[in-house]
Amino acid sequence: MKIKDLPQFNRPGFKLTRNGVGSLDDAELLSIIFGIGSKEESALELANRLLKKYNFNKLEDLSVNDLAKECNNNFNKALQLLSLIEICKRYNTLISGGYCSSIKSANDVFNIYRNKFINSKKEYVVVLYLNIHKKIIKQETVSIGILDASLIHPREIFSNAIKENASSIVLVHNHPSGEIEPSEGDKNVTEMIKEAGKIIKINLIDHIIIGNNNYYSFRESGTL
Repeated sequence: MKIKDLPQFNRPGFKLTRNGVGSLDDAELLSIIFGIGSKEESALELANRLLKKYNFNKLEDLSVNDLAKECNNNFNKALQLLSLIEICKRYNTLISGGYCSSIKSANDVFNIYRNKFINSKKEYVVVLYLNIHKKIIKQETVSIGILDASLIHPREIFSNAIKENASSIVLVHNHPSGEIEPSEGDKNVTEMIKEAGKIIKINLIDHIIIGNNNYYSFRESGTL
């Protein structure tokens, strides 16, 4: 049904204004994000079709081009939807205390990245460069793919650490499988970076593996 065919009091915008945003279902909320529909279907019909087929948590698995095709070849709607998903992740990070004033524990790092890595099909290796107060100076993705000592170069990591005047670093990476136990490769990389940091006195203070809504900390486990 087209939105214009709905009674005025049942249209998403009117319901939101009258009863608050909590009165809308998922499709009605998404239709407001879309704004207008197309010749093929209304914004509400599009929203219902997408959510019935994918639900919110599966939409981001689509590429921009594939999502645009699902939106009747509307590239702008695909961008709107992916932007909405990213905003939700960043909001969740903020309210969970992710952007804390300083990194005091592995849980602080987990809160920053737990939403970023949800549903990720690839393994990302990130370095956090910290100042003397353990505040993040810079976050840098140094590898995409399986964590391997042959692919991670201490020279690049610590040259950036020196450039940023960092006093310490934290390694973070995700396991798309959801498992958080470190592999032998994870252990080798940790040892390599730790020893390299000792030489130039920029310490690796933790290596955190993020899995299925949980994490493993080398420091908390006593292996660093």
